[in-house]
Formats: sequence, structure tokens, C-alpha cells
Amino acid sequence: MKVAYVFATNMASTYKLATMILPQLEKGIHNAEVVGMFFFDDNIYRLRKGDEIGERLAKIANEKGILLMVCDQCAVRRGFAEGTFEMCGTGSVKAKGLVDGVTAGCFPQLYEALSGNPPDQVITL
Repeated sequence: MKVAYVFATNMASTYKLATMILPQLEKGIHNAEVVGMFFFDDNIYRLRKGDEIGERLAKIANEKGILLMVCDQCAVRRGFAEGTFEMCGTGSVKAKGLVDGVTAGCFPQLYEALSGNPPDQVITL
């Protein structure tokens, strides 16, 4: 089964990603193929360059071909993107200050990025 995770609730990337999903991916025991992760609100802070969890996630995402995307509006609001609110949703906002491989976008960009390897299930945490 292929899954995509949406980290939307408070502390989802701090607790569920950092202490459950990521360690399972690193050990090869997650038992689902993760094709993408989409981060909203303060969950994007976990992807800052130099953050231990973010760096570990970037490494495993690169090895396994997992999409890492942050909400473009959330990234602009927090200073982790080049662009303006008016550009959000267009695909022209660029992530900055985040671990390697992270892109910024909105649902249209997420759908496009996952279209070549769509998940069977999307899980919102």
C-alpha cells in the first residue's frame, strides 16, 4: 500500500513523525510505501536546515523517493519561502532555509507531484 501523510495538526511532525513514522522508515518496518509528506502550519519548522529530525527525514526521503512539500502560504508566513501570498497556489513560491529536497506548493502542486506515483491512501495527522 502507498500512503501520503499530511501533517496538519499541532505537534504532528514533532510527535507522530519524529517518534513513530521516521524511526520505522529508517528501520525498514513501516510496512507501507510512503510516497509523499505535506506539511502545514508550524509543522514546517521540523524541516529547517540543521534540525536533526528534518535532516534524517531528508536523507530517507532522498533514498526512498519520498516527496517532501510545505504549504507555500505557511512557508511565506514563517520566512521559509521566496514569494508573496499572491503567488501562493501558482507553483512559483520557492522554499528556502529548509532541508534538501523540500519544495513549496499548494494542493495543485501536490496533486501534480504525486500524479506519477499516486498514494492509495492519504493520512492526515
